[in-house]
Amino acid sequence: MKLIVKNLDIASRGVLLNRADARSIGVLDGDRVQVMNPKNGVSVAAFVETTSTITPLGTIGIYRFTNERLHLDDGAEIEVREAARPASLDYVKKKMDGGKISKEEMLTIIKDVVSDDLSSAELTAFIIASYINPLDMDEIEHLTRAMVETGEHIKFASRPIVDKHSIGGVPGNKISLLVVPIIAASGLKIPKTSSRAITGAGGTADLMEVLANVEFSATEVQKMTEKVGGVIVWGGATNIAPADDRIIIQEYPFKIDARGQMLASVMAKKFAVGANLVVIDIPVGQHTKVPGMQEGRKLAREFIELGERLNMKVECALTYGDIPVGHSIGPKLEAIEALRVLEGATEPNSFIQKSLSLAGIALEMSGKAARGTGTDMAQEILKKGKALEKFRQIIEIQGGDPQVKSGDIIPGEHQFIVNAPSSGYVVEMNNQSLITLARVAGAPHDPGAGILLHAKKGSLVKAGEPLFTIYAERSWRLQKAIEDGRRLMPILVEGMLLDRVPSITEI
Repeated sequence: MKLIVKNLDIASRGVLLNRADARSIGVLDGDRVQVMNPKNGVSVAAFVETTSTITPLGTIGIYRFTNERLHLDDGAEIEVREAARPASLDYVKKKMDGGKISKEEMLTIIKDVVSDDLSSAELTAFIIASYINPLDMDEIEHLTRAMVETGEHIKFASRPIVDKHSIGGVPGNKISLLVVPIIAASGLKIPKTSSRAITGAGGTADLMEVLANVEFSATEVQKMTEKVGGVIVWGGATNIAPADDRIIIQEYPFKIDARGQMLASVMAKKFAVGANLVVIDIPVGQHTKVPGMQEGRKLAREFIELGERLNMKVECALTYGDIPVGHSIGPKLEAIEALRVLEGATEPNSFIQKSLSLAGIALEMSGKAARGTGTDMAQEILKKGKALEKFRQIIEIQGGDPQVKSGDIIPGEHQFIVNAPSSGYVVEMNNQSLITLARVAGAPHDPGAGILLHAKKGSLVKAGEPLFTIYAERSWRLQKAIEDGRRLMPILVEGMLLDRVPSITEI
């Protein structure tokens, strides 16, 4: 059918057809049509949406992302016909039925994900199928390699190349801001591609963005790493394993992180940046992704096996995850805390010790330190100011101010101090409630929003003493956080009172 083009500034890959025209072509909402630009010969399969009013009979609305490939002008006459469904849908259905996906089938699916030839609903079906019928190790390897093959790669002339990753689930886990400069200061290369927060209050990329630009191409990441030894950048801007970001977006509404896809997500990005030595942080605790040590060890073995399949050496650290790392939650607050430690502060101990331990493992894996001495070497690098000097170089090469100090960063101007309702020990800290509270206050989108903890689990507090401070950049967000805090009760003092009916109205 010949139709007249009407370009629509809609950020999606698809077309809008009049319902009568759609019936004539033989398609419904969610089907595909083939659209061709006769001037340049480019042909695109696009998802169909229909309307009876916006697009008149004989006209086709072309969405912006579709037209980025077609380059059609308003008023152009084009041929539109029904398009065949992609073969990848048969493979998704195979997984839904409990079947095993081959290497070639997985690559076909991921190629269609990257080229946006699968709709959000179709990609979600693949994610849910892999969640209900978990990927085995062969399928995880296939997924990892497909993610790498469909994106950009970085290849360094020399090795070793070190990387680290935390599977998340613990608020305030800012350790990359210490680990990366410590490792780079030792003479090793560490091209750290990081995530922005999805369900947390601040991903490593969000924290680093307080100090410098984090959006670079893969080529830029390689050049910067070769020059100063390390970077901390947002992986989503590099086109490294691009399928991963598309999968994460669809996982978000369901709050799921299927194990197979998590393993592939982590290792694909490490493999793509050329890392051959990888340290994985697996926080274990009641309110984390891994509630027990047995499950943590199982996950560690899976990471190690996948690393062996990819010719990468992997070691995992099972870390204490029942309480936040350090005292700060939220981009600016965490950046301040990290800078203070680099500048010489000896607290908070949880943050420092976790960072030194993980950096130490990497130093031992690389041969820079003998077995059992890596933590001491990392501590020496930190103590002598070498890590601070290296971090300043990283900040500078990423376009930030290398002379920035912790005192230069100002958190949200709107604050509310939550005091202890009674005297006693802090016996419970709910990570998920703390994250929720920080997000309600505006983190990570408002970098100055978050929570500063004044007492942690095991601390003795007196009635009226501060437990934590909520920071926000906007007054209405602070008020909402205060209201939600009354319901969430993220910190419990003494622990004898388990609940109150009706709910407690003050915090």
